[in-house]
Amino acid sequence: MLSRPVRHQIQRGQKVKQCMGHLFRHLSSSSARRQNDSSALNKEYDAIIVGAGHNGLVASAYLQKAGLNTLVLERRHLIGGAAVTEEIVPGYKFSRCSYVLSLLRPIIVKDLELKKHGLKVHLRSDHAFTPLLEEPGPNGRPRSLLMSKDEEFTKQQIAQFSKKDAEAYHEFDEYLMRIAGAIGPLLDNPPLDLKPGSRSSLKQKMQMVDIVKSMAKSGKALGQDIPEFYKLLTAPMNKILDSWFESEPLKATLATDSVIGAFLTPDTPGSGYVLLHHVMGEIEGVKGAWGYAEGGMGAVSGCIASSARSHGATILTEKPVSSVLVSGDNQACGVVLEDGTEIKSKMVLSNATPKITFLDLIPSGILPEEFVQEVSSFDFKSPVTKINVAVNRLPNFTAMPNKSDNTPGPNHFGTIHLNCERTDLLNKAYDSAMLGEIPELPMIEMCIPSSLDPTLAPEGCHVISLFTQYTPYELSGGRQWDEETKDMYCDRVFDCIEAYAPGFKDSVVGRDILTPPDLERIFGLTGGNIFHGAMSLDQLYFSRPFPSCGSYRTPIKGLYLCGSGSHPGGGVMGAPGRNAAMVVKADML
Repeated sequence: MLSRPVRHQIQRGQKVKQCMGHLFRHLSSSSARRQNDSSALNKEYDAIIVGAGHNGLVASAYLQKAGLNTLVLERRHLIGGAAVTEEIVPGYKFSRCSYVLSLLRPIIVKDLELKKHGLKVHLRSDHAFTPLLEEPGPNGRPRSLLMSKDEEFTKQQIAQFSKKDAEAYHEFDEYLMRIAGAIGPLLDNPPLDLKPGSRSSLKQKMQMVDIVKSMAKSGKALGQDIPEFYKLLTAPMNKILDSWFESEPLKATLATDSVIGAFLTPDTPGSGYVLLHHVMGEIEGVKGAWGYAEGGMGAVSGCIASSARSHGATILTEKPVSSVLVSGDNQACGVVLEDGTEIKSKMVLSNATPKITFLDLIPSGILPEEFVQEVSSFDFKSPVTKINVAVNRLPNFTAMPNKSDNTPGPNHFGTIHLNCERTDLLNKAYDSAMLGEIPELPMIEMCIPSSLDPTLAPEGCHVISLFTQYTPYELSGGRQWDEETKDMYCDRVFDCIEAYAPGFKDSVVGRDILTPPDLERIFGLTGGNIFHGAMSLDQLYFSRPFPSCGSYRTPIKGLYLCGSGSHPGGGVMGAPGRNAAMVVKADML
């Protein structure tokens, strides 16, 4: 127990912190208003970036550092794209779309000095909790699987279900980390340009050499694992998991990472790559670790923007772009805002999805018809409905009850997997969505970032992120995702949670439901796809988004892609923005 004087000091400190927070927000909003003053716009820039998502911000920082006068234009009232923090319920700050951090490339953190600009990440030591719905065991509770970085503890947890699996898991984890580490150089470089003949400058040739070196480095690092890497790329994840393990709770928990955000099942060929994509990251040098950014994901975007602005970049919000200006010689030469303002530039980078970039921002008749067809056939399907929940207390799981003082336990720190005890549950939810139906038992991934970051919610309260699937963009029978349907689905999700954690529904203070059409409308995510397009094998590396513009260059000279629809894909990674900036610099200098 704290003595009364010490407790009083802490309360005073909290009040000072709150006052400083209000002052910081006031200064930040004042700065944003000055930045948004249209009179501050120049008539021409070296580079204009459409969209202030994290990749666009990364690109702006690198280009501005290289001496290119760069302007970023954002449609919404705040920067960050899908990596934002919004106070939807008063007092509760949500990472409204993306919600955990791991994939942000270390070289970007270093180059842009993001820690200097305020980036702080709370590392999750316990990264997976899967409670079971079953009759209580000898200890009076149902079983659960809690996996952490503690190898011996995780081994004991898995042994509840299979001693064989407990012995095999560490080797499997090392196998994944080994392959993920080997392909790292491919993430930090542009893909090999399939049309090198037109890239003839010395700088471009030097960049091509660097790309080939990165491929050779990855190949050497893979070594004898190349056959396993190929299998992971092409095989169904269930086939791989079946070759390693026998217990369903473990296999299903691992399988969720092979389908997260993707309209496929663990039985789909290539689903192994989706899992690999989610173990490529690191936090504070810990490979494969995930964490919560203090202040929410908007703080990550804010730190990147701060770095870009420190070098002189201009970032404006509430400046929607209606079209890209294209000259008679097929050269991007600026943009037109929705209010009719024209801003000229030597080049334009689009952080929007490929569909928005080519079908909405480029005037019709400019792109070849066959290219337009290629864009139209790109797979943007999404199974995701994101639900943000404000609660006045922690969920209390029957399989691992809360402490008496309601402080977070290890099961609250990581990802909580519900309706994930068996892989067939994932398949059934997928089958329903393929028919345009809402699943009875949706896959639910629950995260509670306030369990590690108390700045996000009032004292004793919490913000909860529910990443759910599978929910179709288009419902059967011509039904729409109206408010009644959204509420019905959310109630179904809450009923599922209630079965694992009785009392959850009574703890809810407010909720924010984002179906695939909502994700598209609010965040510009075509089809609601969080990756700017499916991460399938035909849409990866130099085929992302298409072979004709897999190197960030497009059929229009001076127009580049820099968003997650380009290599190496989705997640708060920053690599597409950095790699695109590298290509631009090679073309310019």
